[in-house]
Amino acid sequence: MTRHVWVSILALWLCACGDPESPVAAPQAERAPGARAGEVERRVRGIEPRLIAWRRDFHQHPELSNREFRTAERVAQELERMGLDVRTGVAHTGVVGVLRGTQTQPVVALRADMDALPVTEEVDLPFASRERASYLGREVGVMHACGHDAHTAILLATAEVLSGMREQVPGTVVFLFQPAEERPPPGEEGGARLMIEEGALEGPRPEAIFALHVVSEHPVGTMAWLAGGAMASSDRLEIRVKGRQTHAAYPWRGVDPIAAAARIVLRIESIPGRETDARLPGVVSVGAIHGGVRHNIIPDEVELLGTIRSLDRDARWTLHERVRQVAESVAASSGAVAEVEIDAENGYPVTWNDPELARLVLPTLERVAPRLVEARPRTGAEDFAFYQQQIPGFYFWLGVRPPQVSAEEAAPNHSPRFFVDEAALPLGVRAMTELALGYLTNAPGTAPAR
Repeated sequence: MTRHVWVSILALWLCACGDPESPVAAPQAERAPGARAGEVERRVRGIEPRLIAWRRDFHQHPELSNREFRTAERVAQELERMGLDVRTGVAHTGVVGVLRGTQTQPVVALRADMDALPVTEEVDLPFASRERASYLGREVGVMHACGHDAHTAILLATAEVLSGMREQVPGTVVFLFQPAEERPPPGEEGGARLMIEEGALEGPRPEAIFALHVVSEHPVGTMAWLAGGAMASSDRLEIRVKGRQTHAAYPWRGVDPIAAAARIVLRIESIPGRETDARLPGVVSVGAIHGGVRHNIIPDEVELLGTIRSLDRDARWTLHERVRQVAESVAASSGAVAEVEIDAENGYPVTWNDPELARLVLPTLERVAPRLVEARPRTGAEDFAFYQQQIPGFYFWLGVRPPQVSAEEAAPNHSPRFFVDEAALPLGVRAMTELALGYLTNAPGTAPAR
């Protein structure tokens, strides 16, 4: 054979074998993610009618924290239909579904919260909630005023998409449908903390976890993200200011706890930014003051109730210490005594988006989202933070505001007028699906895709 013929045969052989070092093989490797994205898009479009139906069903039948019986049953039935391994009754009403792909490792978790709020709906929808329930001894309306119906439907649809692509899932996906994100009723345990205690992150153990939250701050087509402190810690504050009761005409004959409490409120609310590092945002707010029974009696005691929030894990404890010191010293300067209780044990930690995980998944979000923005941190709290204390986690936001409505006009989460534009939901499914596939493909320690 001539040299020219040998060269031609060698070129054909290299192309057929797909030598990873050969330029001929490179286009095949580059096309793989695009082909998978096309498959995801096709399946998301196909699941959209069911996605909307699920969301409307959950919206019309909301259930309060630790009472998500119907929702959990529906979720479990759908996951079993998809062929997932399903555990029920986790943290009372939680559901865990496990999808095993082409290999057991790596493992990634996706989480949705299922509970509704004691809010009477004021949105005029054919599937508006008319549910009533008992909450703290009172009959109340029940509404998905925070959008957890959308979260549950999005995660169910994500499970449907991924289960239909099982042969393209290079690892294991754990789906966590969590109750009581809005906190369990007084005297009960629940939420993410109890999910973890009851093994939601074991058998198999995920190496990373993702979740989204719908918000009216951003319009449909927008997603928002932030590395580091994304949402604040939240700890309940209670201060009892004890004085000495006397007639209001003769305040010098007693110790006025109302005046002392007023000084305490002004001082502790000024601590963030004045006595702690202003570059580490935090807030101290007093939301209730109770004391006294008559206009002409200075009482023995005043109770202050409030919240302490921080976006930095270390600054959280610094704020606690300073609030305690200031309250006690201000009370003492008035001749009163302040007893300070800060309930960090039942509080929420900082929702901390692992910076390295954020770096890993940001290209996926940039590819999926029509518009991606870097968010400002939020001083609201989220019990997804408990998962992030166990494994690296990433939490982001999905805009659900109708394009024709301004941000100022849109009702916020927890409002009886909170509205979800369902056109946003397929984007949530694409994002969660692609985050799971992207992590399993590119997780530290995994072999490069070929």
